[in-house]
Amino acid sequence: MELPNSEKTVLMDGKKISAQILEECETSVKKLADRGIIPGLAVVLVGENPASKVYVRSKRQTCEKLGIRSFAHDLPADTTEEQLLELIGQLNADPHVHGILVQMPLPPHISEQRILNAISPDKDVDGFHPVNTGKLLNGEDCFVPCTPAGCQELLIRSGFSPRGKHVVIVGRSNIVGKPLAALLVQKSPCADATVTICHSRTRNLPEIARQADILIAAIGVPNFITPDMVRDGAVVVDVGINRVPDPGHPKGYRLVGDVDFQAVLPKVAAITPVPGGVGPMTIAMLMKNTLRAAEKQSHA
Repeated sequence: MELPNSEKTVLMDGKKISAQILEECETSVKKLADRGIIPGLAVVLVGENPASKVYVRSKRQTCEKLGIRSFAHDLPADTTEEQLLELIGQLNADPHVHGILVQMPLPPHISEQRILNAISPDKDVDGFHPVNTGKLLNGEDCFVPCTPAGCQELLIRSGFSPRGKHVVIVGRSNIVGKPLAALLVQKSPCADATVTICHSRTRNLPEIARQADILIAAIGVPNFITPDMVRDGAVVVDVGINRVPDPGHPKGYRLVGDVDFQAVLPKVAAITPVPGGVGPMTIAMLMKNTLRAAEKQSHA
């Protein structure tokens, strides 16, 4: 992939690295098949959110390519919380379903936390059940949320280990910021980082961001990270995927990250593109979690 501004900057290619992980997953699927185990992932979509439909389609297509059985449950937007809980109960009890993913966001009349809490921790391949979040904090074996796991894998496989580094995460969501901090602070050869979390109420945020060896942007604001917030030679991971209007684009919009990519590029040692950086890694780690779930349940 060509670098537009800086020949020295490493572009951390999520498409390439996720393809390697999916190849490894395909091998694992075949080994499970030899033992008579066909991994199964149930993906539940409630409503007609356009972005959610794109994500769900991509997940189901990846399952199909790998030989993972995909169970599609597309429900109308007026589905009640009780109806969704009943479906999750059925999926928890189904031995052919090893992983359950409920696509977020849910319609406002449904409690997301109540739904996540209802998924069996053994089938929680998104890693959002309190049992798995607690185990992650404790450093126990668990399902790690897919985007944080993808960020870690992307850094490691690109040759930028977080070990001994100061990692600054901009964003404190339950989906990325908090679990990623818990993951990278663990006593582990793939972690061992000093982690600082910043957010919208952080004072002197640019000053703290400039201290980062590895800066991770996950705040959901287009082009939020500007060059004055990044020190020379830092490694930047951009988790953001934002739609901004673009009349010149066939779709009328384009995707940008939380980092002002063009402006930051000349300063950094490495950076992820948007799209093509963290996004593909998230789906790859979902597949990896699903295979782990199938393996663990086969020994239960």
